[in-house]
Amino acid sequence: MGPSGRKQSGKPGKPSREEPGARAHNFEAAEREDSRASDEDVPEGKSPVIEKHGKKRPAGIVEDMGGEVQNILQRFGADINKAILAKKKRLEMYAKASVKTSNQKIEYLWKTQKEQRQKLYQDYYQQFLTLFQQWDTDIQKTQEQEEKLINIFRQQQKIFQQSRIVQSQRLKTIRQLYERFLKSIEELEKNHDNLLTGAQDELKKEMAMLQKKIMMETQQQEMAIVRKSLHSVLF
Repeated sequence: MGPSGRKQSGKPGKPSREEPGARAHNFEAAEREDSRASDEDVPEGKSPVIEKHGKKRPAGIVEDMGGEVQNILQRFGADINKAILAKKKRLEMYAKASVKTSNQKIEYLWKTQKEQRQKLYQDYYQQFLTLFQQWDTDIQKTQEQEEKLINIFRQQQKIFQQSRIVQSQRLKTIRQLYERFLKSIEELEKNHDNLLTGAQDELKKEMAMLQKKIMMETQQQEMAIVRKSLHSVLF
């Protein structure tokens, strides 16, 4: 960072971002200008203060060097803070995108499951309705036959037995259909649970990969910043 009196180069209104090489160049230029300024400040005919053995006192140079090093460290800290803020924003963007994708997948699964349930209920409802209608029709026919054949015992007994057999068959069919319905519901619920579990596992894997990727990128950028800063300090 040069002296406070130097003019900044570049277009007005746009802050210039110094690269590490430019910082080293500015540091050397600042040293040269400080050296010239110190030479000019010495009146003619007077030599600078000389220690024993003919060497200049290094107090001013050390102070200037300390100020430059402090400025470099401050810029180094600012670069690291900028990198951390950029990574934080990128992490938030990645997390929001991942959560949005996961929500869309879960909503799609819920919608598909709801449609499948409705279709299954509708199919079995129609079958149950048909069977109950047939059962009601059979019962009505049985009652009519019983009323017609009340005076004929044998015929009535025969028809009654046939009616009981038919009803038993209907009940057996209903029981079998109900068991198939329960089995289908159980299989459907298991399938839905497996789909949800798979979606959750996939989300966990994606989040783990995302975190690992962001950590690697952050480490790489931080190492690059450290190398550039050390290069600017050393060279």
